[in-house]
Amino acid sequence: MDTKRLIAAIVLSVVVLFGYQFLFTKKAPETQAVNPAASPAAASPTAAQGGAPAVQPPAVQTGAAGVAENPPATDAPPAQAAAASSEIKTRVDTSLFEAVWSNKGGVLLSWKLKKHLDEKKQPLELVPRITDTLGVHPFSLLEEADGTVPAIDFAAIQANPLNVSLYEIEGSELVLRDGQKGSLRFRYSDGQGLEVEKAFTFTGGEYSFQVDIKVLRGGKAVEPRVLWGPGIGNPSAEEIKKSFGGGGGMTALAGKNLYRVDERRFKPEKSVLNYLDWAAYDDNYFCALFVPATQPGAAALVRRDVEKSAYYFLAASRPRQVFLGPKEFDRLADFGLNAKKLMRFGTFGIFAEGLFITIRAIHKAVPNWGWSIIILTLLIKIIFFPLTYSSTKSMAKMADLQPKIKALRNKYKKSKTDIDERRKMNEEMMALYKQNGVNPAGGCLPILIQIPFFFGIFKMLQSAIEFRHSPWMLWIGDLSVKDPTYVTPILMGVTQFISQKMTPSTADPSQTKMMLLMPVIMTFFFLNFQSGLILYWLTSNVLQIGQQALMNSLMHRKKGESNGKSRKK
Repeated sequence: MDTKRLIAAIVLSVVVLFGYQFLFTKKAPETQAVNPAASPAAASPTAAQGGAPAVQPPAVQTGAAGVAENPPATDAPPAQAAAASSEIKTRVDTSLFEAVWSNKGGVLLSWKLKKHLDEKKQPLELVPRITDTLGVHPFSLLEEADGTVPAIDFAAIQANPLNVSLYEIEGSELVLRDGQKGSLRFRYSDGQGLEVEKAFTFTGGEYSFQVDIKVLRGGKAVEPRVLWGPGIGNPSAEEIKKSFGGGGGMTALAGKNLYRVDERRFKPEKSVLNYLDWAAYDDNYFCALFVPATQPGAAALVRRDVEKSAYYFLAASRPRQVFLGPKEFDRLADFGLNAKKLMRFGTFGIFAEGLFITIRAIHKAVPNWGWSIIILTLLIKIIFFPLTYSSTKSMAKMADLQPKIKALRNKYKKSKTDIDERRKMNEEMMALYKQNGVNPAGGCLPILIQIPFFFGIFKMLQSAIEFRHSPWMLWIGDLSVKDPTYVTPILMGVTQFISQKMTPSTADPSQTKMMLLMPVIMTFFFLNFQSGLILYWLTSNVLQIGQQALMNSLMHRKKGESNGKSRKK
């Protein structure tokens, strides 16, 4: 196998992987969501106003998985009216977040993360500010009608007593130390058969909290959906422009299968999922994850168009537990339910996870993520040095044999059309390889073995929140965004060119010249990549230059010794 062509294929794979994101969506490619259960009970979306899909969970009153059967209506008289006289905003304060809840609908007005900051160095707000303008807040309820959830209709949501009534509230402002528990309970009854209760139990030092929502109409239980959105957080246009792969959408787990519905590639017919263990609205670094009260659950990414703007919401089954915070690997792992799959580690997730654990161990000794990336790259180079040396040695031997290989091809000019000549040429070529101790695939296999690690480190550096707002030195103040000066990607291209010139080649002169264009192409593609990724690639190139110089010296010495022995004989 021509190793130069293989290297080109690897580089082009990287270009395809990240180029689409850079040019179009700025997001890592994900599998389009489909209904995970091939079952007649799986519902399909209906037409929805404003382009929003209607969510169809398994049928009610049939005992279908994920939906509680409606209890029979009772003759009990409706509860007495229970409502507050004015809006009350209640604060929940812990070491990790500060939240504000309103008794007007029992909804969430604010959820600020204390340990993660926005561009203004203020606690990061996960509740979108646009909710005040739209009049629709997280934890608003959507009632099902004939087994479906209605489209996102702002006027209808605002008119629904579930979302605008003044609930009575049990519990006052909560200030919780780590490990302490506290609850807020909202209750409303119109005295005519509508009864609603929302209870939230928080634990200091945790981003997750318990939820208990009950809705009765005329004594009959109603299964509402909980709303989150639109979006998550409040990234500015400049922040979105600087980021890479940070877009939002719905991620859901059904058994061992992970599904993703990207808001920028939204299709109503693929935005409804049933038979779920959990569903989340997430971007690259943060998530609002909902665990259904009755397993399995259902969820949908729904869209509402207003003039020229599109707003995306998650409509999830009534939850029993919610995780609202950063996608920190350890916290998601401790949460259980395979929530760590929210980390966008991609196809080579096992390699990305292993590299992430390694770089965190390095960071404990070297508390700078930029230097940790450099040390990790050095370790990878050391580990793969034997393979790289073997590959380079094979490529050098193949380069030495090129005149003889060319002579064989000239000898069998009709081999492309004559099967017998092709067979004879291949036999002589294999004999030539055997005589000179050359393995034709020897230069390719070591590179193929390293491919999963290449992609693993790309996804790890792109997805780990630890790199967000983490500086390296000088002008690199945030490893999660592009280099504002473009110095490092240009240096990356220069060092890649030098490394390529130093590597033995089996290609003909015209192919070699074409390959020298690759560093220029890669430089342009990498201009807007995260500076952490650029730092890895630049460091790898610099180390490769040193490795190549060492290997060329070793091979030259061995070649000289071999020639000396031959002359003595």
